[in-house]
Amino acid sequence: MKTIKDAVIIGAGASGLFAAAEAGLRGRRVVVLERSATMGNKIRVSGGGRCNFTNLNITADNYISPNPSFCKSALAVFTPDDFIQLAERYGVRYYEKEHGQLFCKGSSGEIISMLRRRCEEAEVTIIYNTKVHDIAKRGDVFVIVTSNGIFHCSSLCLATGGISYPQLGATPFGYRIAAQFGLKVNPTRSALVPFVFNAEDGTNYDGLAGISIEAVVTCNKMDFRGGVLLTQRGLSGPPILQASSYWRTGDYISINLMPVTDAYEFLLSRRKQKADLHNILIFPKNFARRWCEVHSYMKPVNQYNDNELHEIAAQLHNWKLFPAKTEGYKRAEAVTGGVDTGELSSKTMEAKKVRGLYFTGEVIDVTGQLGGYNLHWAWASGYACGSCM
Repeated sequence: MKTIKDAVIIGAGASGLFAAAEAGLRGRRVVVLERSATMGNKIRVSGGGRCNFTNLNITADNYISPNPSFCKSALAVFTPDDFIQLAERYGVRYYEKEHGQLFCKGSSGEIISMLRRRCEEAEVTIIYNTKVHDIAKRGDVFVIVTSNGIFHCSSLCLATGGISYPQLGATPFGYRIAAQFGLKVNPTRSALVPFVFNAEDGTNYDGLAGISIEAVVTCNKMDFRGGVLLTQRGLSGPPILQASSYWRTGDYISINLMPVTDAYEFLLSRRKQKADLHNILIFPKNFARRWCEVHSYMKPVNQYNDNELHEIAAQLHNWKLFPAKTEGYKRAEAVTGGVDTGELSSKTMEAKKVRGLYFTGEVIDVTGQLGGYNLHWAWASGYACGSCM
């Protein structure tokens, strides 16, 4: 069976559904092909099930990309206010959690329902359980061979996502199609992902899982503040996830355990105390004792001289760790890498070398920080594509 449409979008995720609705509302005949049985699988689990759908403070600085300016055009055309107005129109209840992060008051299902309704209004056809076997271009027409028939279209959008969360159906399909059409695809790495301790640190900090410490984490000159969570295998928590996007194998991370207190002045004010050092530190007791044991700071405070107090303070402000690796794609909330931005128009997301071929969302080498930035990139890039495809 052959179906002729103006536009075919592969992937019923955030960017794909957004692009489909925009194109359909322009009068384009659109079909979305989805390999799973449901839409918006990553949306459903995002934000702990409440969907951190955008951030009030979005700038290009919140994104990692080979071309830091690539995302500027799409972000300027479709802003957080634009999405908020859309959400309010469809009755999505939301609240600001912290640092401009907006979440659904109910569940992420409200965002999925909004996208479904928009696609229905735009008369977009969504076909589930569809595996794409082959894509070719004959003249100006794309021919997509699938398990549910053959589709012809003049505009084709790959909204297939990255390869984080493979358990939700993520695959490298979009990268393969880009390469097939001669586009450069940059190597991928897991991002927004917990770290795994090296063997020594794994032994040193074993048994402390569940302890959280307010700290500032630095990696390759990028600083992030928040709760650092010790896990059974290493470190997690918002600042750790943020740092992981900038980390490479062999790099160290620095943790400032006392970000709002001068550690030396703190120690100096208590230097006459006979209590052991770990008993005066303002951390959970188990962690304080273990950290002092690992660093061989086991004397009473009044037995340390000035040089030693300076050394301890320096360690508290600059606890260096060399992670062995990250938890990988299965635990990653995003990936870096993907279709190189130099291959695409920043205004339309169309491939420069292949007329009518578009890419949106995470399949592009643009990665947002934690806090709603990746989903907003899905909306902005989907809008840019859907407005012209």
